[in-house]
Amino acid sequence: MSKKCVTLFLLFVFSFSLLSCAADLKYEDKKPQVYKLQERASKIDSRAKEYPDINFVFGNDKKPADMQHAQVDTSVKPRGKLVIWLMGNNSELFKRLSSYGMHVIGVHYARGWFSKLHNKNDKDLEHIGKIRLEAATGKDFSTFVDIAQPDGMMERSYQFVKWLAKTNPQGKWDYYLTKDGKGLRWEDVIVSGSSHGSTTAARFAKHVKVSRVVMFSGPRDQTQTWQSLPSATPVNRFFGFTHVLDTGWPDHYHRSWKMLGLEKIGPLINVDNAKPPYKNSRMLITEADVNKDKKRAHGASNPNKKSPKGKDGKYLYEPVWEYLFTHPVD
Repeated sequence: MSKKCVTLFLLFVFSFSLLSCAADLKYEDKKPQVYKLQERASKIDSRAKEYPDINFVFGNDKKPADMQHAQVDTSVKPRGKLVIWLMGNNSELFKRLSSYGMHVIGVHYARGWFSKLHNKNDKDLEHIGKIRLEAATGKDFSTFVDIAQPDGMMERSYQFVKWLAKTNPQGKWDYYLTKDGKGLRWEDVIVSGSSHGSTTAARFAKHVKVSRVVMFSGPRDQTQTWQSLPSATPVNRFFGFTHVLDTGWPDHYHRSWKMLGLEKIGPLINVDNAKPPYKNSRMLITEADVNKDKKRAHGASNPNKKSPKGKDGKYLYEPVWEYLFTHPVD
């Protein structure tokens, strides 16, 4: 048998195993529908605590700062992928992700530290990355923060999914728990965020192997070198998208994309004059009209009020978003 035939056979076996795994996830909902759920992190886990020095607080009952959101559509065939969104609640994004057949959650984790700590140790070229990793894992990576394990993104995501499995059994959230129920199956998790959130998503994926990373308007950290570190998550699983008027382009984002190795997968593609699958690229940009507003450009890459629409009133980037989250990584 030729090497080509062997390669094709192995790809077939690998693809079949993935489909078989996803086939294990089936909804048993008498009234298939979209479920939108929310609960405060401090109510889900009594161990959770505040860190006022880095703006990581709970708020109050009238204005909670630790509210976590989740969404699933049981009327859509499930893909067996859980998206963890590392930014504030984005109902437009959640609506699209659930329509793709994905489960999606947004968790409360320490993302308010950046303005206070990012320049505390310029001599350490992994300084910012260490803080990001501690905020994501709750493990001791940085001397500038002391975030306990129950307060890291990993544990708060795990506790939230456990809560969802009990509260919304129709959504089959328990699919993402390990067999012993003591953690999440990270190989079926997609981490995503915008700007600061996309940067933490990328840094976390360097440390923990995940299904995919979707980076809107990021990663940042243009003075850091962690982007070139060995990665637990293969390079073909990283996807980036930004507007070129964003002040982070190209010094921040393009630099990070190159250091992550995304050029190995495909060329830089302008989505304004291209169609999926964009030559299988992991580096997508746009020049769509945002009234030359750099702040709007920064938020335009993901679905929200800042994202441009066509004459038909529909978002211009609908095919881009679907590509970023569903295009086969292999």
